[in-house]
Amino acid sequence: QAQLEESGGGSVQTGGSLRLSCAASGRTLSTYTLGWFRQAPGKDREFIAAFSWRGGSTFYADSVKGRFTVSRDIATNTVYLQMNDLKPEDTAIYYCAGGLGHTTITVKAPKAYDSWGRGTQVTVSS
Repeated sequence: QAQLEESGGGSVQTGGSLRLSCAASGRTLSTYTLGWFRQAPGKDREFIAAFSWRGGSTFYADSVKGRFTVSRDIATNTVYLQMNDLKPEDTAIYYCAGGLGHTTITVKAPKAYDSWGRGTQVTVSS
């Protein structure tokens, strides 16, 4: 397992941008997939994006494709989630998670991750 810490959340207006960071310790990202999930009040945790350790593949939910970009900095063991053109429906607590999954199915499944951060709040106002 790894220790994960998110940062970068905040409040923006519709159309604004935020960049979330997830700093990992205890595990190198060259052998560890980091995924981003979010959970809005009263809703299930939802997969957003992932950066796979295998081949550096990236995965996105349809709801954020074209607006969000996930990237990785091996030197600092950090994964970023650049969020552009934010909408009120993006409002949620955003979590990063670490695991060994690397397929289209496993990176989207919360149970495939063995480490989770505490989350960071993102609020988008109209």
